[in-house]
Amino acid sequence: MSENADAGAKGASDGAVPAAWEPVIGLEIHVQLATATKMFCGCELSFGERPNTHTCAVCLGLPGSLPVANARAVHFGLMIGLALGSELAPRSIFHRKNYFYPDLPKGYQISQYEEPLCRGGRLGDVRIHRVHLEEDAAKLIHVGASGRIHGSDASVVDFNRGGTPLAEIVTEPDLRSPEQCSEWLKLLRTTLRQLGVSDVNMEEGSLRCDANVSVRPAGARELGTKAELKNMNSFRYLERGIRAEIARQVEVLQRGGEVVQETLHYDPASDRLTSLRSKEEAHDYRYFPEPDLIPVAIDERMLARARAELPELPAARAERFQRQLGLSRESAQLLAFRAELGDYLEAALAAGAEPEPPPQALANWVSGELAGRLDEGADPASSRVTAAALAALVGLVSAKRVSVGAARQVLDKLVTEGGEDPAAIIEREGLAALDGGEELAAVVAAALDANADAAERVRAGNEKAIGPIIGTVMRETKGRADGGEVRRLVREQLGI
Repeated sequence: MSENADAGAKGASDGAVPAAWEPVIGLEIHVQLATATKMFCGCELSFGERPNTHTCAVCLGLPGSLPVANARAVHFGLMIGLALGSELAPRSIFHRKNYFYPDLPKGYQISQYEEPLCRGGRLGDVRIHRVHLEEDAAKLIHVGASGRIHGSDASVVDFNRGGTPLAEIVTEPDLRSPEQCSEWLKLLRTTLRQLGVSDVNMEEGSLRCDANVSVRPAGARELGTKAELKNMNSFRYLERGIRAEIARQVEVLQRGGEVVQETLHYDPASDRLTSLRSKEEAHDYRYFPEPDLIPVAIDERMLARARAELPELPAARAERFQRQLGLSRESAQLLAFRAELGDYLEAALAAGAEPEPPPQALANWVSGELAGRLDEGADPASSRVTAAALAALVGLVSAKRVSVGAARQVLDKLVTEGGEDPAAIIEREGLAALDGGEELAAVVAAALDANADAAERVRAGNEKAIGPIIGTVMRETKGRADGGEVRRLVREQLGI
Protein backbone atom coordinates (compact mmCIF):
# COMPACT_ATOMS: atom_id res chain seq x y z
CA MET A 1 0.00 0.00 0.00
CA SER A 2 1.31 3.49 -0.85
CA GLU A 3 0.51 6.56 1.20
CA ASN A 4 1.14 10.21 0.58
CA ALA A 5 0.88 13.28 2.77
CA ASP A 6 -2.63 14.70 2.45
CA ALA A 7 -3.51 18.27 3.23
CA GLY A 8 -4.43 17.35 6.79
CA ALA A 9 -1.28 15.47 7.71
CA LYS A 10 0.12 16.91 10.91
CA GLY A 11 3.76 16.20 11.77
CA ALA A 12 4.64 14.97 15.24
CA SER A 13 7.41 17.51 15.12
CA ASP A 14 8.33 17.40 18.80
CA GLY A 15 8.94 13.65 18.98
CA ALA A 16 12.30 11.95 18.95
CA VAL A 17 13.10 9.53 16.15
CA PRO A 18 12.59 5.92 17.35
CA ALA A 19 15.88 4.06 17.69
CA ALA A 20 14.75 1.51 15.10
CA TRP A 21 14.83 4.14 12.33
CA GLU A 22 17.52 6.33 10.79
CA PRO A 23 16.75 9.54 8.88
CA VAL A 24 18.75 10.25 5.72
CA ILE A 25 18.68 13.83 4.46
CA GLY A 26 20.13 15.74 1.55
CA LEU A 27 19.73 19.46 0.94
CA GLU A 28 19.26 21.54 -2.20
CA ILE A 29 20.12 25.18 -1.59
CA HIS A 30 19.17 27.97 -3.99
CA VAL A 31 21.36 31.06 -3.65
CA GLN A 32 20.48 34.32 -5.35
CA LEU A 33 23.76 35.73 -6.62
CA ALA A 34 24.66 39.36 -5.91
CA THR A 35 25.11 40.48 -9.51
CA ALA A 36 23.91 43.83 -10.80
CA THR A 37 21.70 42.33 -13.51
CA LYS A 38 19.72 39.17 -14.21
CA MET A 39 21.16 35.87 -15.41
CA PHE A 40 20.42 36.18 -19.12
CA CYS A 41 19.42 39.80 -19.70
CA GLY A 42 20.36 43.34 -18.68
CA CYS A 43 17.47 43.99 -16.28
CA GLU A 44 18.55 45.40 -12.93
CA LEU A 45 17.90 43.15 -9.94
CA SER A 46 15.40 44.45 -7.42
CA PHE A 47 13.64 43.56 -4.17
CA GLY A 48 10.50 45.14 -2.80
CA GLU A 49 9.95 47.49 -5.72
CA ARG A 50 6.75 47.96 -7.73
CA PRO A 51 5.77 44.66 -9.40
CA ASN A 52 6.74 44.09 -13.03
CA THR A 53 8.97 47.14 -13.34
CA HIS A 54 12.26 45.25 -13.93
CA THR A 55 11.43 43.19 -17.00
CA CYS A 56 12.33 42.95 -20.67
CA ALA A 57 11.62 40.77 -23.67
CA VAL A 58 14.29 38.25 -22.63
CA CYS A 59 13.21 37.58 -19.04
CA LEU A 60 9.55 37.62 -20.11
CA GLY A 61 10.31 35.02 -22.76
CA LEU A 62 8.89 36.99 -25.66
CA PRO A 63 9.36 35.53 -29.17
CA GLY A 64 12.60 36.38 -30.91
CA SER A 65 14.50 37.38 -27.74
CA LEU A 66 17.94 35.87 -27.14
CA PRO A 67 19.61 35.23 -23.77
CA VAL A 68 23.24 36.09 -22.96
CA ALA A 69 24.91 34.50 -19.92
CA ASN A 70 25.93 36.83 -17.08
CA ALA A 71 29.74 36.65 -16.77
CA ARG A 72 29.65 37.88 -13.16
CA ALA A 73 27.32 35.01 -12.23
CA VAL A 74 29.74 32.52 -13.79
CA HIS A 75 32.56 34.13 -11.80
CA PHE A 76 30.60 33.77 -8.57
CA GLY A 77 29.85 30.14 -9.45
CA LEU A 78 33.57 29.49 -9.84
CA MET A 79 34.26 31.10 -6.45
CA ILE A 80 31.66 28.87 -4.82
CA GLY A 81 33.16 25.78 -6.47
CA LEU A 82 36.68 26.69 -5.34
CA ALA A 83 35.48 27.36 -1.78
CA LEU A 84 33.79 23.95 -1.65
CA GLY A 85 36.73 22.10 -3.19
CA SER A 86 34.67 21.10 -6.22
CA GLU A 87 35.95 19.87 -9.56
CA LEU A 88 35.40 22.74 -11.99
CA ALA A 89 34.24 21.82 -15.46
CA PRO A 90 36.46 23.17 -18.26
CA ARG A 91 33.30 23.23 -20.35
CA SER A 92 29.74 23.41 -19.05
CA ILE A 93 26.50 23.93 -20.91
CA PHE A 94 23.04 25.28 -20.18
CA HIS A 95 19.91 23.19 -20.68
CA ARG A 96 16.23 23.88 -20.99
CA LYS A 97 14.26 22.37 -18.11
CA ASN A 98 10.76 22.12 -19.51
CA TYR A 99 7.71 22.46 -17.29
CA PHE A 100 4.68 24.69 -17.16
CA TYR A 101 3.95 26.95 -14.23
CA PRO A 102 2.44 30.46 -14.27
CA ASP A 103 5.63 32.02 -12.87
CA LEU A 104 7.70 30.64 -15.74
CA PRO A 105 6.69 32.61 -18.83
CA LYS A 106 8.88 30.72 -21.32
CA GLY A 107 7.44 27.34 -20.31
CA TYR A 108 10.98 26.27 -19.41
CA GLN A 109 13.79 27.28 -17.08
CA ILE A 110 17.36 27.73 -18.28
CA SER A 111 19.46 25.59 -15.98
CA GLN A 112 22.37 23.15 -16.14
CA TYR A 113 21.93 19.38 -16.21
CA GLU A 114 24.47 16.99 -17.72
CA GLU A 115 27.47 19.32 -17.58
CA PRO A 116 27.20 21.57 -14.49
CA LEU A 117 29.80 24.14 -13.57
CA CYS A 118 31.00 22.24 -10.48
CA ARG A 119 30.96 18.61 -9.33
CA GLY A 120 31.87 17.11 -5.98
CA GLY A 121 33.49 18.88 -3.07
CA ARG A 122 32.86 19.07 0.66
CA LEU A 123 31.91 21.53 3.36
CA GLY A 124 32.54 20.27 6.88
CA ASP A 125 31.30 16.70 7.15
CA VAL A 126 28.91 16.96 4.20
CA ARG A 127 29.84 16.06 0.63
CA ILE A 128 28.72 18.24 -2.24
CA HIS A 129 27.13 16.51 -5.22
CA ARG A 130 27.09 19.45 -7.65
CA VAL A 131 26.80 23.21 -8.04
CA HIS A 132 25.10 24.59 -11.11
CA LEU A 133 23.81 27.92 -12.39
CA GLU A 134 20.25 28.71 -13.41
CA GLU A 135 17.64 31.46 -13.45
CA ASP A 136 15.04 32.06 -10.76
CA ALA A 137 11.32 31.92 -11.47
CA ALA A 138 9.00 34.88 -11.04
CA LYS A 139 6.98 35.36 -7.85
CA LEU A 140 3.49 33.85 -7.86
CA ILE A 141 1.09 35.44 -5.37
CA HIS A 142 -2.26 33.92 -4.40
CA VAL A 143 -4.84 36.58 -3.52
CA GLY A 144 -8.21 35.99 -1.91
CA ALA A 145 -11.38 37.90 -2.70
CA SER A 146 -10.70 40.34 0.14
CA GLY A 147 -7.27 41.12 -1.23
CA ARG A 148 -5.37 39.34 1.52
CA ILE A 149 -2.74 36.78 0.50
CA HIS A 150 -4.40 33.77 2.05
CA GLY A 151 -6.47 31.89 -0.49
CA SER A 152 -6.58 30.86 -4.12
CA ASP A 153 -9.46 32.95 -5.49
CA ALA A 154 -7.01 34.62 -7.86
CA SER A 155 -3.31 34.53 -8.63
CA VAL A 156 -1.01 37.28 -9.83
CA VAL A 157 2.60 37.17 -10.94
CA ASP A 158 5.42 39.62 -10.23
CA PHE A 159 8.07 39.09 -12.89
CA ASN A 160 10.71 41.29 -11.23
CA ARG A 161 12.35 38.21 -9.68
CA GLY A 162 12.16 36.14 -12.86
CA GLY A 163 15.62 35.63 -14.33
CA THR A 164 17.56 36.39 -11.11
CA PRO A 165 20.86 34.44 -11.18
CA LEU A 166 20.84 31.38 -8.93
CA ALA A 167 23.51 28.95 -7.84
CA GLU A 168 21.97 25.65 -6.80
CA ILE A 169 24.11 23.69 -4.34
CA VAL A 170 23.12 20.03 -3.99
CA THR A 171 24.52 17.89 -1.18
CA GLU A 172 24.89 14.16 -0.94
CA PRO A 173 22.50 12.47 1.56
CA ASP A 174 25.02 12.79 4.42
CA LEU A 175 22.85 14.50 7.02
CA ARG A 176 21.09 12.54 9.75
CA SER A 177 19.06 14.97 11.88
CA PRO A 178 17.14 18.26 11.62
CA GLU A 179 19.62 19.91 13.98
CA GLN A 180 22.60 18.83 11.85
CA CYS A 181 20.87 20.25 8.76
CA SER A 182 20.35 23.60 10.46
CA GLU A 183 23.93 23.83 11.73
CA TRP A 184 25.37 22.87 8.35
CA LEU A 185 23.19 25.42 6.54
CA LYS A 186 24.45 28.10 8.95
CA LEU A 187 28.01 27.15 8.01
CA LEU A 188 27.16 27.35 4.30
CA ARG A 189 25.47 30.73 4.75
CA THR A 190 28.51 32.12 6.57
CA THR A 191 30.79 30.74 3.84
CA LEU A 192 28.73 32.34 1.06
CA ARG A 193 28.56 35.64 2.94
CA GLN A 194 32.34 35.62 3.39
CA LEU A 195 32.74 34.96 -0.34
CA GLY A 196 30.58 37.99 -1.12
CA VAL A 197 28.59 36.12 -3.77
CA SER A 198 25.20 36.72 -2.10
CA ASP A 199 23.67 38.64 0.78
CA VAL A 200 22.15 35.25 1.84
CA ASN A 201 19.16 37.06 3.35
CA MET A 202 16.72 34.25 4.07
CA GLU A 203 13.86 36.63 4.89
CA GLU A 204 14.08 38.14 1.39
CA GLY A 205 14.50 34.77 -0.31
CA SER A 206 18.18 35.15 -1.23
CA LEU A 207 18.83 31.78 0.40
CA ARG A 208 16.17 29.08 0.15
CA CYS A 209 16.48 25.43 1.05
CA ASP A 210 14.74 22.25 -0.09
CA ALA A 211 15.24 19.03 1.87
CA ASN A 212 15.08 15.48 0.51
CA VAL A 213 14.06 13.34 3.47
CA SER A 214 13.85 9.57 3.81
CA VAL A 215 14.04 7.09 6.67
CA ARG A 216 15.36 3.54 6.75
CA PRO A 217 15.74 0.81 9.37
CA ALA A 218 18.71 1.54 11.62
CA GLY A 219 21.80 -0.19 10.27
CA ALA A 220 20.39 -0.59 6.75
CA ARG A 221 22.47 0.53 3.78
CA GLU A 222 19.72 0.89 1.18
CA LEU A 223 18.09 4.30 1.04
CA GLY A 224 14.38 4.69 1.66
CA THR A 225 11.94 6.53 -0.60
CA LYS A 226 12.46 10.27 -0.29
CA ALA A 227 10.02 13.13 -0.12
CA GLU A 228 11.04 16.70 -0.90
CA LEU A 229 10.18 19.66 1.34
CA LYS A 230 10.19 22.87 -0.70
CA ASN A 231 11.30 26.45 -0.10
CA MET A 232 12.18 26.66 3.59
CA ASN A 233 13.57 30.09 4.38
CA SER A 234 14.61 29.98 8.04
CA PHE A 235 16.69 27.64 10.16
CA ARG A 236 13.86 27.01 12.59
CA TYR A 237 11.46 26.39 9.69
CA LEU A 238 13.96 23.89 8.23
CA GLU A 239 14.34 21.99 11.50
CA ARG A 240 10.63 21.82 12.20
CA GLY A 241 9.73 20.79 8.65
CA ILE A 242 12.28 17.97 8.53
CA ARG A 243 11.30 16.79 12.00
CA ALA A 244 7.65 16.67 10.99
CA GLU A 245 8.41 14.77 7.77
CA ILE A 246 10.59 12.22 9.59
CA ALA A 247 7.76 11.63 12.06
CA ARG A 248 5.24 11.21 9.22
CA GLN A 249 7.38 8.70 7.33
CA VAL A 250 8.12 6.67 10.47
CA GLU A 251 4.40 6.51 11.22
CA VAL A 252 3.61 5.35 7.66
CA LEU A 253 6.28 2.63 7.74
CA GLN A 254 5.35 1.43 11.22
CA ARG A 255 1.77 0.94 9.98
CA GLY A 256 3.10 -1.22 7.16
CA GLY A 257 2.54 1.41 4.48
CA GLU A 258 4.91 2.69 1.80
CA VAL A 259 6.25 6.22 1.48
CA VAL A 260 5.65 7.67 -1.97
CA GLN A 261 8.03 10.04 -3.71
CA GLU A 262 6.39 13.45 -3.73
CA THR A 263 6.93 17.16 -3.17
CA LEU A 264 5.55 18.61 0.06
CA HIS A 265 4.90 22.00 1.59
CA TYR A 266 5.38 22.46 5.32
CA ASP A 267 3.31 25.14 7.06
CA PRO A 268 5.13 26.19 10.25
CA ALA A 269 2.05 27.99 11.59
CA SER A 270 -0.03 24.80 11.71
CA ASP A 271 2.83 22.24 11.74
CA ARG A 272 1.13 20.56 8.78
CA LEU A 273 2.49 18.92 5.64
CA THR A 274 0.63 19.31 2.37
CA SER A 275 1.25 17.27 -0.77
CA LEU A 276 1.95 19.54 -3.75
CA ARG A 277 2.65 17.03 -6.52
CA SER A 278 4.27 13.71 -7.23
CA LYS A 279 8.04 14.09 -7.41
CA GLU A 280 9.25 14.46 -10.97
CA GLU A 281 12.15 12.51 -12.42
CA ALA A 282 14.73 14.04 -14.75
CA HIS A 283 13.00 12.66 -17.84
CA ASP A 284 9.79 14.46 -16.88
CA TYR A 285 11.53 17.76 -17.54
CA ARG A 286 12.67 16.73 -21.06
CA TYR A 287 16.07 18.40 -20.65
CA PHE A 288 17.87 19.38 -23.84
CA PRO A 289 20.78 21.77 -24.50
CA GLU A 290 19.79 25.43 -24.69
CA PRO A 291 20.25 26.22 -28.42
CA ASP A 292 20.59 29.98 -27.89
CA LEU A 293 23.57 29.82 -25.49
CA ILE A 294 27.12 28.75 -26.28
CA PRO A 295 28.96 26.49 -23.80
CA VAL A 296 30.76 28.14 -20.90
CA ALA A 297 34.50 27.53 -21.39
CA ILE A 298 36.58 28.12 -18.25
CA ASP A 299 40.13 29.27 -18.92
CA GLU A 300 43.05 29.79 -16.54
CA ARG A 301 42.56 33.55 -16.48
CA MET A 302 39.02 33.12 -15.15
CA LEU A 303 40.20 30.61 -12.53
CA ALA A 304 43.06 32.87 -11.41
CA ARG A 305 40.67 35.77 -10.94
CA ALA A 306 38.27 33.63 -8.89
CA ARG A 307 41.10 32.29 -6.71
CA ALA A 308 42.43 35.81 -6.12
CA GLU A 309 39.08 36.94 -4.69
CA LEU A 310 38.72 34.07 -2.23
CA PRO A 311 38.84 35.32 1.39
CA GLU A 312 39.75 33.22 4.41
CA LEU A 313 36.82 30.84 4.72
CA PRO A 314 35.12 29.82 7.99
CA ALA A 315 36.59 26.29 8.08
CA ALA A 316 40.12 27.65 7.57
CA ARG A 317 39.52 30.35 10.16
CA ALA A 318 38.40 27.77 12.72
CA GLU A 319 41.57 25.76 12.09
CA ARG A 320 43.66 28.92 12.55
CA PHE A 321 41.89 29.78 15.80
CA GLN A 322 42.75 26.34 17.13
CA ARG A 323 46.34 26.37 15.89
CA GLN A 324 47.35 29.96 16.66
CA LEU A 325 45.16 30.85 19.63
CA GLY A 326 44.80 27.44 21.25
CA LEU A 327 41.00 27.60 21.27
CA SER A 328 38.99 24.44 21.74
CA ARG A 329 37.48 22.95 18.60
CA GLU A 330 33.95 23.88 19.67
CA SER A 331 34.87 27.46 20.53
CA ALA A 332 36.91 27.91 17.35
CA GLN A 333 34.05 26.69 15.17
CA LEU A 334 31.45 28.81 16.94
CA LEU A 335 33.50 31.97 16.47
CA ALA A 336 34.59 31.19 12.92
CA PHE A 337 31.17 30.08 11.71
CA ARG A 338 29.62 33.30 13.07
CA ALA A 339 31.90 35.74 11.31
CA GLU A 340 30.77 38.74 13.37
CA LEU A 341 31.88 37.00 16.58
CA GLY A 342 35.21 35.98 15.05
CA ASP A 343 35.84 39.53 13.83
CA TYR A 344 35.06 40.90 17.28
CA LEU A 345 37.40 38.41 18.96
CA GLU A 346 40.26 39.35 16.65
CA ALA A 347 39.62 43.06 17.25
CA ALA A 348 39.68 42.46 21.01
CA LEU A 349 42.93 40.51 20.80
CA ALA A 350 44.49 43.30 18.75
CA ALA A 351 43.42 46.00 21.22
CA GLY A 352 46.57 45.52 23.33
CA ALA A 353 44.81 45.32 26.70
CA GLU A 354 46.92 45.24 29.87
CA PRO A 355 46.79 42.80 31.52
CA GLU A 356 46.50 40.74 28.35
CA PRO A 357 43.47 38.41 28.35
CA PRO A 358 44.04 34.70 27.54
CA PRO A 359 42.50 33.97 24.10
CA GLN A 360 40.25 31.14 25.34
CA ALA A 361 38.91 33.22 28.21
CA LEU A 362 38.26 36.13 25.86
CA ALA A 363 36.57 33.80 23.35
CA ASN A 364 34.27 32.51 26.10
CA TRP A 365 33.26 36.05 27.08
CA VAL A 366 32.61 37.04 23.45
CA SER A 367 30.46 34.03 22.57
CA GLY A 368 28.89 33.51 25.99
CA GLU A 369 28.64 36.54 28.26
CA LEU A 370 28.48 39.29 25.62
CA ALA A 371 26.51 37.48 22.91
CA GLY A 372 24.06 36.28 25.56
CA ARG A 373 23.27 39.89 26.51
CA LEU A 374 22.54 40.98 22.94
CA ASP A 375 19.67 40.16 20.60
CA GLU A 376 19.98 36.78 18.93
CA GLY A 377 22.32 36.98 15.96
CA ALA A 378 23.34 40.59 16.74
CA ASP A 379 26.77 41.83 15.75
CA PRO A 380 28.67 42.72 18.96
CA ALA A 381 30.61 45.36 17.01
CA SER A 382 27.32 47.29 16.75
CA SER A 383 26.79 47.18 20.52
CA ARG A 384 27.95 49.76 23.08
CA VAL A 385 30.69 47.39 24.25
CA THR A 386 33.88 48.09 22.34
CA ALA A 387 36.26 45.22 21.65
CA ALA A 388 38.95 47.06 23.63
CA ALA A 389 36.66 47.40 26.66
CA LEU A 390 35.80 43.71 26.72
CA ALA A 391 39.47 42.76 26.31
CA ALA A 392 40.38 45.02 29.25
CA LEU A 393 37.62 43.52 31.41
CA VAL A 394 38.61 39.92 30.68
CA GLY A 395 42.24 40.81 31.33
CA LEU A 396 41.29 42.11 34.79
CA VAL A 397 39.34 38.92 35.49
CA SER A 398 42.26 36.75 34.45
CA ALA A 399 44.60 38.80 36.68
CA LYS A 400 42.13 38.28 39.56
CA ARG A 401 41.68 42.01 40.01
CA VAL A 402 37.94 41.54 39.68
CA SER A 403 35.82 38.44 40.26
CA VAL A 404 33.76 36.82 37.54
CA GLY A 405 30.55 37.86 39.29
CA ALA A 406 31.63 41.47 39.62
CA ALA A 407 32.87 41.50 36.01
CA ARG A 408 29.42 40.43 34.88
CA GLN A 409 28.00 43.46 36.67
CA VAL A 410 30.52 45.65 34.83
CA LEU A 411 29.56 44.08 31.51
CA ASP A 412 25.89 44.76 32.22
CA LYS A 413 26.73 48.46 32.59
CA LEU A 414 28.83 48.46 29.43
CA VAL A 415 25.99 46.87 27.44
CA THR A 416 23.45 49.45 28.60
CA GLU A 417 25.66 52.52 28.93
CA GLY A 418 28.93 51.81 27.07
CA GLY A 419 31.73 54.29 26.81
CA GLU A 420 33.44 53.93 30.16
CA ASP A 421 36.66 52.07 30.87
CA PRO A 422 35.99 48.86 32.87
CA ALA A 423 38.62 49.79 35.46
CA ALA A 424 36.84 53.09 36.08
CA ILE A 425 33.51 51.31 36.64
CA ILE A 426 35.16 48.85 39.02
CA GLU A 427 36.67 51.69 41.06
CA ARG A 428 33.52 53.79 41.09
CA GLU A 429 31.23 50.92 42.07
CA GLY A 430 33.64 49.40 44.60
CA LEU A 431 33.80 46.09 42.72
CA ALA A 432 37.52 45.35 43.02
CA ALA A 433 38.27 41.77 44.01
CA LEU A 434 38.83 40.89 47.64
CA ASP A 435 42.16 39.20 48.20
CA GLY A 436 42.58 36.14 50.38
CA GLY A 437 43.41 38.20 53.46
CA GLU A 438 41.74 38.73 56.81
CA GLU A 439 38.67 40.53 55.42
CA LEU A 440 37.63 37.62 53.20
CA ALA A 441 38.57 35.05 55.87
CA ALA A 442 36.22 36.80 58.30
CA VAL A 443 33.35 36.75 55.80
CA VAL A 444 33.92 33.01 55.20
CA ALA A 445 33.90 32.32 58.95
CA ALA A 446 30.60 34.17 59.32
CA ALA A 447 29.15 32.21 56.40
CA LEU A 448 30.15 28.92 58.04
CA ASP A 449 28.39 29.97 61.24
CA ALA A 450 25.29 30.96 59.27
CA ASN A 451 25.24 27.62 57.42
CA ALA A 452 26.27 25.24 60.21
CA ASP A 453 24.37 22.25 58.79
CA ALA A 454 25.93 22.71 55.35
CA ALA A 455 29.36 23.09 56.96
CA GLU A 456 28.94 19.74 58.74
CA ARG A 457 27.91 18.03 55.50
CA VAL A 458 30.97 19.44 53.73
CA ARG A 459 33.19 18.26 56.58
CA ALA A 460 31.61 14.79 56.17
CA GLY A 461 32.58 14.70 52.49
CA ASN A 462 29.49 16.14 50.73
CA GLU A 463 31.09 18.62 48.31
CA LYS A 464 27.73 19.76 46.90
CA ALA A 465 26.78 21.17 50.32
CA ILE A 466 29.38 23.93 49.89
CA GLY A 467 27.04 25.83 47.57
CA PRO A 468 24.99 27.68 50.22
CA ILE A 469 28.21 28.71 52.00
CA ILE A 470 29.75 30.16 48.85
CA GLY A 471 26.44 31.83 48.01
CA THR A 472 26.38 33.57 51.38
CA VAL A 473 29.93 34.84 50.88
CA MET A 474 29.09 36.16 47.43
CA ARG A 475 26.04 37.99 48.71
CA GLU A 476 27.99 39.57 51.54
CA THR A 477 30.83 40.65 49.24
CA LYS A 478 28.48 41.69 46.39
CA GLY A 479 30.24 39.25 44.07
CA ARG A 480 33.71 40.65 44.74
CA ALA A 481 35.14 37.42 46.16
CA ASP A 482 36.92 34.91 43.95
CA GLY A 483 35.01 31.65 44.00
CA GLY A 484 38.13 29.50 43.97
CA GLU A 485 39.64 31.42 46.89
CA VAL A 486 36.38 31.17 48.84
CA ARG A 487 36.31 27.41 48.33
CA ARG A 488 39.92 27.16 49.52
CA LEU A 489 39.20 29.17 52.66
CA VAL A 490 36.10 27.11 53.45
CA ARG A 491 38.10 23.90 53.32
CA GLU A 492 40.92 25.46 55.31
CA GLN A 493 38.63 26.69 58.09
CA LEU A 494 36.84 23.32 58.23
CA GLY A 495 40.18 21.57 58.51
CA ILE A 496 39.75 19.37 55.42
